[in-house]
Amino acid sequence: QVQLVESGGGLVQPGGSARLSCTISGTFSSITTMGWYRQAPGKQSEMVATIVRSSSPIYAESVKGRFTISRDNAKNMISLQMSSLRSEDTAVYYCNTTVQFAGSNSNIYWGQGTQVTVSS
Repeated sequence: QVQLVESGGGLVQPGGSARLSCTISGTFSSITTMGWYRQAPGKQSEMVATIVRSSSPIYAESVKGRFTISRDNAKNMISLQMSSLRSEDTAVYYCNTTVQFAGSNSNIYWGQGTQVTVSS
């Protein structure tokens, strides 16, 4: 069983900062991908930032230069540092991971989601 536990988020003023963290636990061989998605009310889910193994992070155009994703392989944890937040960043943010099991099987898992609201 693989579990993702998210923390952080909440109410932030425009122009402010917030930090999200996600810890992955369970039994698996390795983690391939770790990242963050978000879904705003009435909109489709979108990838915010993702890291594939040790490659350079990939960011959505809308967050480039404002958000930074970091990965701690020793702790199976990722963080998303968000700055210069805008009202359009308001969404439920979901941690996402792809893990591999013995025998080369892999599966995708999601966190429960954490609300980020940018408002004055």
